[in-house]
Amino acid sequence: MGGLGGWLASVATTANPGVAEQFREHIDPAWVDEALKATGTATVRHRRLPAPRVAWLVIAMALFRNRPITEVADKLDLALPGRRGPTASSSAITQARARLGEEPMEWLFGRTAQAWAHDSADRHRWRGLALYGVDGTTLRVPDSEENRTEFGVASGGHRGNSGYPLVRLVALMVLRSHLLAAVRFGAYAKGEHAYATDLWSGVPDDSLTIVDRGFVAAGVLVPLSRNGANRHWLTRGKKNLRWRTVERLGRHDELVEMKVSSQARKQDPTLPKTWIARAIRYHRKGYRPQVLLTSLLDPVAHPAAEIVGLYHERWELELGFDEIKTEMLEREETLRSRSPAAVRQEIWGMLIAYNLVRLEMEGVADEAHVEPTRISFVVALRLICDEWSWCAIASPGAIPRHLNELRASLQRFILPPRRSERSYPRAVKIKMSNYAKKRRPDQMTTNTSAAG
Repeated sequence: MGGLGGWLASVATTANPGVAEQFREHIDPAWVDEALKATGTATVRHRRLPAPRVAWLVIAMALFRNRPITEVADKLDLALPGRRGPTASSSAITQARARLGEEPMEWLFGRTAQAWAHDSADRHRWRGLALYGVDGTTLRVPDSEENRTEFGVASGGHRGNSGYPLVRLVALMVLRSHLLAAVRFGAYAKGEHAYATDLWSGVPDDSLTIVDRGFVAAGVLVPLSRNGANRHWLTRGKKNLRWRTVERLGRHDELVEMKVSSQARKQDPTLPKTWIARAIRYHRKGYRPQVLLTSLLDPVAHPAAEIVGLYHERWELELGFDEIKTEMLEREETLRSRSPAAVRQEIWGMLIAYNLVRLEMEGVADEAHVEPTRISFVVALRLICDEWSWCAIASPGAIPRHLNELRASLQRFILPPRRSERSYPRAVKIKMSNYAKKRRPDQMTTNTSAAG
């Protein structure tokens, strides 16, 4: 429980030095100070909500999604004592968040992700390669004019635009622990390819990055392999993809050559006229035949059968997004923040909080000698939130015992091994509502004009 304990060590006025040192396992309080100094947001004057405490409040917002932010600050004793008592007002918290800004939270996410995620990937390698996945998702944000202008909406054709502005987010995730190594997000209109390309600089050498078939493009995949040492990719082929067979490596296994479009070469003149990949055909019972494409060209070093099984670990990305959107955000309509800067700040805090939970789960998995994906995220999140609340009011001497009990509790909720033989065909679970969409007046005018 060192990550959450590190937070307690930095804000609890009663903690003794011995306990503080014990808790600095994951997030060193010095990292928070460094983030503030690096972004020029360190608190100079004395305030009831100093910048370090506001940073932790932003992280706590994601863990205590069902509570007002004033209650979160009060429950965790974040505000320094004042003339009107220990409780900070909503307006004071809003002003404190504005003073902090988004940059320290972005910096802190990058620092912690660098320390945690790549170390995790290094411990769960496949044939010497660290396993990552890249995919995108969207987050709804409050329907304010600022958010609509900054992030945009999705077009629904004849059904009209989306009811809420959307943030597009693309993540580089460690597949076997779900830790986030790097994230890019912003306007919905910017495509996943552009955000993904920005992530390639964070992919280490000696790695394999698994992506879905939407990323099959020379302009996306060629730079990933070319701009690193022993960096590889794996994806599923599209139906309309055309290639020429260069060499047959085995049954349903061949090297192929694909042309790079003139449009792609115009956008990136460094791209070659053609690119080589390995095509592996396979057929799982109950599904249509599929083709995998990869930069792993050696059939001896990287057997086709193992690659087929490995590709399906890409689904861990979807499970990770579900953990964030369903469990942490509790499937509520939008994030809390109503301004673009506050939205970005909240997202960075949410990603740090998610990694903290996942890092603790990996520690539990190590003690239980199972894979990190065998620990229940739902149980871990609930227990961590309960213990964090308890530790905020506990005496320092009792905290280590409760944190040890937490890990013991988590070990009782180890999930059974994955059963790959199970089949869950996609289906609509809830039909669309029969009621008309609630549209803004400007949307109704636009749609009426378009129809006319």
